[in-house]
Amino acid sequence: MSVNGQNGQKAVPAYQKIQGSIRERIDAGDLKPGDAVASERELARVHSVSLMTARHALAGLEREGVVERRRGAGTFVAPPRIHFNKLMSYTEQMASRGLAAFSKVIAAKIVEQEDEIAARLMLPAASKMVKIERLRHTADEPFALETCYLPAERFPGLAREALGRSSLFARLEQDYGVQLTYADEEVDATAADLRIAQFLQVPRGAPVMRIRQVIYSSNGKPVIYVVGFYRAERHSLFIRRFR
Repeated sequence: MSVNGQNGQKAVPAYQKIQGSIRERIDAGDLKPGDAVASERELARVHSVSLMTARHALAGLEREGVVERRRGAGTFVAPPRIHFNKLMSYTEQMASRGLAAFSKVIAAKIVEQEDEIAARLMLPAASKMVKIERLRHTADEPFALETCYLPAERFPGLAREALGRSSLFARLEQDYGVQLTYADEEVDATAADLRIAQFLQVPRGAPVMRIRQVIYSSNGKPVIYVVGFYRAERHSLFIRRFR
């Protein structure tokens, strides 16, 4: 039975207080993906609750994908998930996990003579395209190296935009009136070459996940081609299938 506090408000259950304290540490960057979370016994001692209450708190966070429990090793902050059932920007992905999004723009320029990429965007081979390369961060660690290509004629001035802390999706929708609707994606594993390894701070040859996307607008035309390389140990895939 809930106990009313001051002003007639219901008291927050003890397990939710534990969950809130762990989320606060993650939001503040004190706990990062892969870091160990206090054990059930330690949480019970610190919060003066039963072992069952502490276990209930961690089980709830695990169901939400905030933490992952490894048999015989303990509980750890879970890597951010990639949700395949919804088209989301990086900013939205991080916000869904309660994490702050930050990107370092490596390159933002006009390119041409990229025939394969132009073909993916259904453009003539000699078309000029906006190329935006960004290093994605979360919890102060490199998370992914992503390169986006867009038709330069359709998005004038985009290469000069400040895209370090803003969402490209939001810019396209708000400034250019483009409504993004769906994406075709290819996912595979590859080995990090020297450049990718340096940016992602992994050994050369380390496994990384590669995602290639063609993102379409509401009129069915491709508007963005994205190639992203993601740290394998910082990612998990979350796929919900319906029948």
